[in-house]
Amino acid sequence: MIDPQGQANKWIKTMEKKNQLEVVKLSGGGDIIRQLENAVQFGFPVLIEDIGEELDPILEPLLLKAIFKQGGVNCIRLGDSTLEYSSSFRLYMTTKLRSPHYLPEVSVKVTLLNFGITREGLEDQLLGIVVAQERPELEEEKARLVLAGAENARQLKEIEDKIIAVLSSSEGNILEDETAIDVISSSKALSNEIGHKQQVAERTEKKIDEARAGYKPVAQ
Repeated sequence: MIDPQGQANKWIKTMEKKNQLEVVKLSGGGDIIRQLENAVQFGFPVLIEDIGEELDPILEPLLLKAIFKQGGVNCIRLGDSTLEYSSSFRLYMTTKLRSPHYLPEVSVKVTLLNFGITREGLEDQLLGIVVAQERPELEEEKARLVLAGAENARQLKEIEDKIIAVLSSSEGNILEDETAIDVISSSKALSNEIGHKQQVAERTEKKIDEARAGYKPVAQ
């Protein structure tokens, strides 16, 4: 994430706080390898701050998702160690560089998001400050909805991964595999529930945005 103003860092730390986020600086010393190993095995999210235009080779297996099966368990090799790979592991990286130039071989391994401030983005931030002063309950609810939306997206991805894992591991006729049918049925029910929550959240957010729009002239 291209994050010269630190907005992405703040968002990630808020969103992942309850999940025991590990914050790492590659230039900050310390036992970085051990932090990554623990996060990979136990499924903690990791935020690597202040990266440059070149990435540390130690990250290569994680970026490539070089996962392999060993003893029926998903594993990954990190440095000299072979580790059990938790599907809950997530990796975020941020840079304060405004216009970093990443080589094509780096760009294809990551999803690049630009959090640099545009005029519209700055107006939105100022609008948030104004509304937080005048109608703090609106801004708090909007922030809650943003986090809820991110959590819903994460759960849907987990459901998708679970179904794919069941389908790939099932042998023979899947319609005769009671475990697979139970997993798919429960996943579908949870997916429908999350979809309903997301629809309600989107309607609520639309109402909040309409109320916030009344303060736009002040932000401009």
